[in-house]
Amino acid sequence: MISLQLGIKSKTVNVKSIIKNGFGKNERNVETMEESKETLLTQEGYQKLEDELELLKVTRRREVAERIKVAISFGDLSENAEYDEAKKEQAQLEERIVKLENMLRKAVIIDESKIDLSIVTIGSIIKVKDFEYDEDVEYAIVGSAEADPFDGKISNESPMGQALLGRGVDDIVEVQAPDGVIKYQILGIKR
Repeated sequence: MISLQLGIKSKTVNVKSIIKNGFGKNERNVETMEESKETLLTQEGYQKLEDELELLKVTRRREVAERIKVAISFGDLSENAEYDEAKKEQAQLEERIVKLENMLRKAVIIDESKIDLSIVTIGSIIKVKDFEYDEDVEYAIVGSAEADPFDGKISNESPMGQALLGRGVDDIVEVQAPDGVIKYQILGIKR
């Protein structure tokens, strides 16, 4: 936040808001609207985010502060690349901490014991037949905050996740991908 002088009073404004919305307009920016959206997480995903937040706050903050302290000891800050790099890292670290805190504050934990095994829902683990590669693959449908396609975790907001949600065993779904349409058959649903 930057404090700007506006006539006699000073008003604190979000610089990103001014850039996105223009000065004097409603200061509720796109980020604020995005942050109000709930974050769907499995218990495992929630725990991973909590662990990451704890690591960033306790360990990484201390490490970055030490780097800044060392860089300051080199003298002239105007031409101190180490200081500039450490301050940049500190800003990125604080941004990630704020993002994680917002995600955890808006978290809705999926009760995996209440997952309906007759249809695909968030929290379901599904086995599908990929017709393009003629292979069976297993995916977990998760909220976007914990999606990791390389680990078999597909976001409920992704084209594939959206196509699979609400479908049942033996259903064939078509997913629009950049390379064309991909067909899958749901072979099983579990939690």
